[in-house]
Amino acid sequence: MATYGMAKRELELGGKYLGTLRDANDLRDDIQALHALMEEDGYLLIRSFHDRAKVEAARRALVEDLDAAGQIDRRYPIMDAVVAEGARGTFASGWKQARRMPAFLNLVESPEIMEFFARFLGGPTATFDYKWLRVIGPGGYTGAHYDVVYMGRGTRNLYTVWTPIGDVTLDMGPLAILVGSHRFERIKATYGQMDVDRDNTEGWFSTDPIELVDRYGGQWRTTEFQMGDAILFGMFTMHASLNNVSNRFRITCDTRYQRADEPMDERWVGRDPIMHDAAKQGEFVPMTEARKRWGV
Repeated sequence: MATYGMAKRELELGGKYLGTLRDANDLRDDIQALHALMEEDGYLLIRSFHDRAKVEAARRALVEDLDAAGQIDRRYPIMDAVVAEGARGTFASGWKQARRMPAFLNLVESPEIMEFFARFLGGPTATFDYKWLRVIGPGGYTGAHYDVVYMGRGTRNLYTVWTPIGDVTLDMGPLAILVGSHRFERIKATYGQMDVDRDNTEGWFSTDPIELVDRYGGQWRTTEFQMGDAILFGMFTMHASLNNVSNRFRITCDTRYQRADEPMDERWVGRDPIMHDAAKQGEFVPMTEARKRWGV
């Protein structure tokens, strides 16, 4: 079997620890069935969720901005986003301006996505003004975490959409979901009640995917993605990524959606969201220490 890295671990695809995500496309027009599948698996993988042309337009705008900053190896087609020597994924216009690019906002705030969530949530929908845009180079990865620890001050009926802005192969470090983690009640009652700013604690719960499966169950699952695909999940679904071992930037974004009539986390709304700028209180608590205190 092929093996893929997650942090410092190597996992066999098709083995105990790493499987393949299943898509929900057959259920796309059945909101009740989508809710049932979200409750069962903790995620929805929907192929061609976005208009492919909008994804391509967003990618072109972002890659051209990276290229202007000397981040792209021009020996290859620019849309391949092959990393230039020494590049770190810096935008010529800056990260704030990249998040405000019309082509990017046209993708993540499209009428199609807002209408989907209006049906899924049963009412008018709002999205955070802040958008998490990721440009992950070779060697990069994301550790396992719940999103609620970063954005839990508003409604918990909040959903993340992870969008690959371009095709993402397994060697580029795609998203991985720990299926079943939304039912890890002990972790939800401890780590899941944390706030990274209030508690001055790091957000990643673990960088050891094997430890989580052996201790709590479930299975990590991932897949390859094409332009237009997306994964949707709630605040208590543990997720991470494979390692990017390619020579290309993995360009993705995470955006959040909720009912417009429910409270929003004030850190992520407004023209210039405060983000994590609040003053830290007390001594920084490493996650290893926090987990000891919680007994998880």
